[in-house]
Amino acid sequence: MRPPCEIVVWYVIPSIRSELAKELLNLGMKQKEISELLDITQPAVSQYISDKRGHGIKFNNEIKILIKEFAVDLKEGKLNQSSIISRICDLCRKIKTEDVLCQLHKEKDNIPINCDACMSSNTEH
Repeated sequence: MRPPCEIVVWYVIPSIRSELAKELLNLGMKQKEISELLDITQPAVSQYISDKRGHGIKFNNEIKILIKEFAVDLKEGKLNQSSIISRICDLCRKIKTEDVLCQLHKEKDNIPINCDACMSSNTEH
């Protein structure tokens, strides 16, 4: 059985990056600029944009709005490296409260229906 934090690393963070990359592209940024901003490679950005990577989670409207706001703040240069990490962690915690993490954990690891490890574990990851 994988711990919930492994589900975050494999599914949640890539899905956040994918949505962020798409939003930044929609804001007129080039893939190279996005890669530098997110500290990932340009090929990774290309894969996120084309849904070859990070397409495992469909976010609700509230999360989508938070990601759009995050993208605008990134593009406008309002965030330093520390605040970028903080925003990603905030998104992960919010996603965790939406039961998405639990559903992924149950789906990927055949966890019993009554398991509450994801929801009851510490909210830090």
